[in-house]
Amino acid sequence: MAEKSTIIVTGCSSGIGAYCARALAKDGWRVFATARRAEDLAALEADGLEALYLDYTDEASIAALVETVLERTGGRLDALFNNGAYGQTGAVEDVATDVLRAQFEANVFGWHELTRRIVPVMRRQGHGRIVQCSSILGLLPYRYRGPYSASKYALEALSLTLRMELEGSGIFVSLIEPGPIASQFTANALKHIRASIDIEGSVHTEDYRKQLARLDGSGPPNRHKLEPDAVHAVLKKALTARRPKPHYLVTTPAKQGAFLKRVMPADWFYRLMGRMS
Repeated sequence: MAEKSTIIVTGCSSGIGAYCARALAKDGWRVFATARRAEDLAALEADGLEALYLDYTDEASIAALVETVLERTGGRLDALFNNGAYGQTGAVEDVATDVLRAQFEANVFGWHELTRRIVPVMRRQGHGRIVQCSSILGLLPYRYRGPYSASKYALEALSLTLRMELEGSGIFVSLIEPGPIASQFTANALKHIRASIDIEGSVHTEDYRKQLARLDGSGPPNRHKLEPDAVHAVLKKALTARRPKPHYLVTTPAKQGAFLKRVMPADWFYRLMGRMS
């Protein structure tokens, strides 16, 4: 029997990562699923996945993950799905530099460290897929999402450059821009804004209160929000297509936003985005 294709999926405690790791296992992949909390690792193991600890902000844990996976696979890895991230909310003028730095440590630098450790493995074997779970906010801006959007813009630039540099190697890099997906993402964003932003001392207090209502679920629901299976559907395409696309947009808001950015004059587009909440 042929060996199963192998993949690392990060950020598997909930949401997109948790769903995709389990779905890929059902698709026939050998999945190495990462999380930080012991209870999440145990739940992944209980579902038949090979669960391993990873903290993107800890370089030693990244090195240990790669070493363990390669030991188990005999030095082979077919795919990497970078997914684990969080969203720092706050007006740019209210975000302290150390808060912005922490956003980049988790959302950019950790992903970069893991990716660059995997690329030589894929080069030696002559094939591989690297799929980055980016965001529509990596293609267009949104008020009070500056830190998160900046981290995703950086990810987009690094990933597309890497894709060009890997041309002809048999390794392909793709970006998924989901838009609103049902997950713990907004709950985590709520935790970070409360911990790092002086909400009552800001000139943006009223807007923050609206944002908090949206994040804590007391505001109107997002009727365009999809379930994580929508991401799994495009992830499969990125992993199996003969020549996968650079970008995969998932939800209606993501597709609409990307389209409007292409066709509208820049000033009109950014004023439109500035009126959205």
